[in-house]
Amino acid sequence: MAVPLLDLSRQYSYLKDTMDKAVLDVLDHGRFILGPEVTELEEKVAELSGVKFGIGVASGTDALLVALRACDVGPGDEVITTDFSFFASAGTISRLGANPVLVDIDPDTYNIDVNKIESAITDKTKVIMPVHLYGQIADMDMILKIAKKHNLKVVEDAAQAIGAEYKERPAGSFGDYGCYSFYPSKNLGAGGDGGMVVTNTLENYKLCRSLRAHGENPKYYHRIVGYNSRLATIQAAMLLVKLPYLREWSEKRRAHAKIYNDAFEGIAGIKRPVVASYSNFHIYNQYTLASNKRDAICEGLHKAGIGNCIYYPVPFHAQDCFGSLGYNSSQFPASLKASKEVFSIPIYPEMTEAEQSEVIKTVIKLSK
Repeated sequence: MAVPLLDLSRQYSYLKDTMDKAVLDVLDHGRFILGPEVTELEEKVAELSGVKFGIGVASGTDALLVALRACDVGPGDEVITTDFSFFASAGTISRLGANPVLVDIDPDTYNIDVNKIESAITDKTKVIMPVHLYGQIADMDMILKIAKKHNLKVVEDAAQAIGAEYKERPAGSFGDYGCYSFYPSKNLGAGGDGGMVVTNTLENYKLCRSLRAHGENPKYYHRIVGYNSRLATIQAAMLLVKLPYLREWSEKRRAHAKIYNDAFEGIAGIKRPVVASYSNFHIYNQYTLASNKRDAICEGLHKAGIGNCIYYPVPFHAQDCFGSLGYNSSQFPASLKASKEVFSIPIYPEMTEAEQSEVIKTVIKLSK
């Protein structure tokens, strides 16, 4: 039985009437840029995140870019972040002319190793940017303590973690800014690219609103140069249809994760996801296993028609574009090991019991 890594058509099939109407309503009123649906979504996502303000932008990458820029990150500055994530986490830092200062990961959670952050701080450091990888929030208590001690800003890369919780507080509520992605594969996905910055202060909100629209404030008056990065109204309309289902969908992912965890317990050579004690709501944007037979397992899964993906095969320190940073692999044993062993398998909410059983059976067979 073939099992896709993700099948968005299933989600659309039972939301079709409502989704189609939401899109047609936007076509009818014609306010395609920053229409009323964008404002409504900003308010509802801010509420979900436990903060006061949301600012819709064109992508999760732009959310990071706008947030870092709002922290006044520029040429010669340093931003501390993980060595192991999607490229945008480090790429946005470089786009501002700053240097990503890379830190190895915790080998269990794959999030930034908080015990190695403080030694990476210099007089050029402006921001700590943790990534809540795979749907689990990083150890924010320690990160906030370090940031406060050294008077640093915190930007949460929560692209994979909307709705996740740390000690009953939601992702995006800890830092000066939280950043989400609405890429279609996310737990809350649009019909294309989209993102949002969330924040708790009016000053931060006004600055990000200005930055997303060429730096204008008011219209056609520019004290700073910003970006053209506005969340499309049609995307916001689709997200508003999906938002009420987000918790339910995340719960279904968690239920699938429990079935996987039980099935893979005690299977030699297979490492299951580790949920930290402070992580009371992991949303499993990906369900990620690890094995020293990873490549052979993935090849076997491909041949069996079972979707899988490696998130991520090359740590930042080993990317050609970051060669000038001067890092070497001996500095990042955990992220290097993860890049050679991790692989993710299907976990979307609409996955059937038969499909999950097929995935389990195949992974166990290939791991032997």
